[in-house]
Amino acid sequence: MHHMTAQTLYPSGTEGHPSKIAVIGAGAVGTAVAYACAMRGDARTIVLQDINKKKVEAEALDIAHGIQFTPCGAVEGSDDVEIVRGSDLVIVTAGAKQKPGQTRLELAGSTVNLMKTIVPNLQNVAPHARFMFITNPVDIVTYAALKIMGVPRNQVFGSGTVLDTSRLRYLVSRETGVATQNIHAYVTGEHGDSEVALWSSAEIGNVPIRHWGPTLSGRLFDSDLRKEIAEEVTQSAYKIIEGKGATNYAIGLSAANIARAVLRDENRVLTISSLLEDWEGISDVCMAAPTIVGRMGAGRVLNPPLTLAERDGLTESARRLRAVAQELGF
Repeated sequence: MHHMTAQTLYPSGTEGHPSKIAVIGAGAVGTAVAYACAMRGDARTIVLQDINKKKVEAEALDIAHGIQFTPCGAVEGSDDVEIVRGSDLVIVTAGAKQKPGQTRLELAGSTVNLMKTIVPNLQNVAPHARFMFITNPVDIVTYAALKIMGVPRNQVFGSGTVLDTSRLRYLVSRETGVATQNIHAYVTGEHGDSEVALWSSAEIGNVPIRHWGPTLSGRLFDSDLRKEIAEEVTQSAYKIIEGKGATNYAIGLSAANIARAVLRDENRVLTISSLLEDWEGISDVCMAAPTIVGRMGAGRVLNPPLTLAERDGLTESARRLRAVAQELGF
C-alpha cells in the first residue's frame, strides 16, 4: 500500500523506482535548490553532495528535520559521490570561488576545470540521469559538460534564463497588476549581460504587449519602458549580490520548477540553456531559448517570431559565448 502512494505522489524514475534528485554543491544555491525541491515534493528522495562533509551533512539534516511538513520522503547529505547513484536528475551548483581581481573568463576557466574533475564521477554513478547545470557562467559550463560527457543534447542542459524570464514577468506584472502566470514573455540568449528580452512576441493574456495601453503608472510599453525593465532584469542580480552576497531563493525555485517539468514529464516551455543546432541561424553553442522540457530533458527548441534587432542581439550573444568556449579550448 505504502508503495502505491509513493508511486502516485512521485513519478517513477527512469528505471521504475521512485524518483530521486541529486544536488551537487551545498552552498547558498545548492541548499536553496534542495529546500525548494523538498518543499514542493519534486522527487521522493533528495540528496546533497559536497566535498565539505560537515557542511553537507548539517545542511541535509536541517532540511530533513522538516520533512514532516513536506510531500518529500527523504533528504540525505554526503561527501561521497556514491550517494548520487541512481538519480534521475543531477543538479550541479558547485563552482570555483571567484578570487579578488579575477576576470570572468579566468573564473570560467577554473570552473570548467572543476567540471572536468567532477562530471565524469557523476556520470559514472548516474549514467542515465538528466544533468542540469546552474553553475555560472551557465552557458559555458553546460557546453563544456556536454562535450566532456559525450551524450545526446537532450541529456545535458543549463538553468539558462528561466530565472531572468521570471524576473521579467515579475516586473511586467508589477507594472500592469496582472498575475505573472498570465504574462508570456521570454528572456533568451546568454544568462548574463548580453541576454535578449523577446518583447516583440510578449503577451499579457493573449494581448500583445504593445496593444496593452496605459500601465498602472500611466506609461505605455514604449521603447523607454521596455529598456528600463530589461535593464532591471539584467542588473537585479548585482543588486542582490551587493546586499546579501549571493542570489539563491529565486534560482532555487526556478531549478525546482525545471526539475518538476523533467520528473513529471510536463513538456513545459522553459528558457533553459541547451545545445542549439541551426536555431535562428545559430549553431554549436549552448544558450537559452524557449525549449520543451519533459522526461527526456531538453526537447524541441521553439522559434518565436523575432525582430531584426532581437535576432542581432541573439547572434551577438552566441558570438560572445562561442569566443569564450574557444578560449577555453572547446
